[in-house]
Amino acid sequence: MESLTPVAGPPVFLVPPGALTTPALTLTGPEGHHAAAVRRLRAGERADVSDGAGTLAEGLVTSVGKDSVTLEITAVRTLPPPQPRLAVVQALPKGDRGELAVELMTEVGVDAVIPWSAARSITRWQGERGQRALGKWRATAREAAKQSRRGWLPEVAELATAGDLAARVSAAALAIVLEADAPARLHQLALPEAGDILLVVGPEGGISPAERAALDAAGAVQARLGPTVLRTSTAGAAAAAVLLSRTARW
Repeated sequence: MESLTPVAGPPVFLVPPGALTTPALTLTGPEGHHAAAVRRLRAGERADVSDGAGTLAEGLVTSVGKDSVTLEITAVRTLPPPQPRLAVVQALPKGDRGELAVELMTEVGVDAVIPWSAARSITRWQGERGQRALGKWRATAREAAKQSRRGWLPEVAELATAGDLAARVSAAALAIVLEADAPARLHQLALPEAGDILLVVGPEGGISPAERAALDAAGAVQARLGPTVLRTSTAGAAAAAVLLSRTARW
């Protein structure tokens, strides 16, 4: 279980999966620069490392270069993959609200974010612009995972098509569409103990009737979050908190 209480602690840096197998590790590249030049770590200080795939290590700084930091690994622990796994289909919000949504959901504990260009989404990801936006979402998830000290780095998938979305809904142990007028309440749904819970968050203008029908046909259930209407950029994190609080993960 990952702590949700804001606490001061040593910084966390990310390394590729499989890198935490030696008694010493040197951070280089962007992580090394951040450790040496931004955080200004010094010998004797603690710095933790995650491989984003379930392994967390405690480290002690032994030397610092211009853009590198060498750590002695003093302890390693491995976290199993979270169950049930929570993925959120996030309709594209306007401006930088997509990055806000990814940041909040990562901090709460969402395991995957799937961007979705819904029929009523104002923002469109096309060509190079779309790839830049996806890159920003992934960078946001990476930094938020470090800040929240996560052992598992959340996946930020490619932009989903209508077919992709239907397939994900069909494959999920439980697929939920957030709708303000749904008769069912989110906190009353029966949740699976394992498998994927898929949460679909629509755009500011709502999910279109055709999209609703397609999601229903694929096996999704509709549920409302509460008496107020949240922005699409905050609804996913709020709903994820409700769901995770009802699992053994929290």
